[in-house]
Amino acid sequence: MARQNGNSRQKKPLDSLWSNIFQKPASPEEDLLTTLRKIPLFAEMSKAELKEFQKIMHRRVFKSNEPIFWEGEPGVGMYIVQSGSVGIYKITPDRGKEEIAVLQGGEFFGELALLDESPRSATCISREKSEIIGLFRPDLFNLIDKKPRLGNKFLFKLAVVIGERLKNTNRELYELKAKLEQSEIIV
Repeated sequence: MARQNGNSRQKKPLDSLWSNIFQKPASPEEDLLTTLRKIPLFAEMSKAELKEFQKIMHRRVFKSNEPIFWEGEPGVGMYIVQSGSVGIYKITPDRGKEEIAVLQGGEFFGELALLDESPRSATCISREKSEIIGLFRPDLFNLIDKKPRLGNKFLFKLAVVIGERLKNTNRELYELKAKLEQSEIIV
């Protein structure tokens, strides 16, 4: 609703047509920069710094139910959901496919693989057609070699994010332990 002379009127469809007629649609590069700015690892970076990361990002569209990676595979990098959604699953013989988390546009996962090549601890599958951005360990290490100040800035933010996630996991474990202890008292 737009206000005019204290009275409200509904915006006409032509108003939005004319207001956008000279705007260019966002390029894939600008869309990627917008997505990166939403992610804590990149939020405080300048446009020039973001463009350095943009050069090493890999974009891929996954179909619905297409695996992004499987549990047990070596971790090679982190992923950012630019559009769509992905599910994180534990797959076991006795319980089948159990969804642990759903991640949507602007969320990221797999960041520990930037630090080591340990096997993936879960399976990730696209829940719908999804555009996924990958940042892979070898590309990051090349950037660190070429631009150490930028690489260190990124690694520091990565350490902060991993530390926050560890604190949250510890809090959740403590709460779960307290609930288990409480249920044993009641029984």
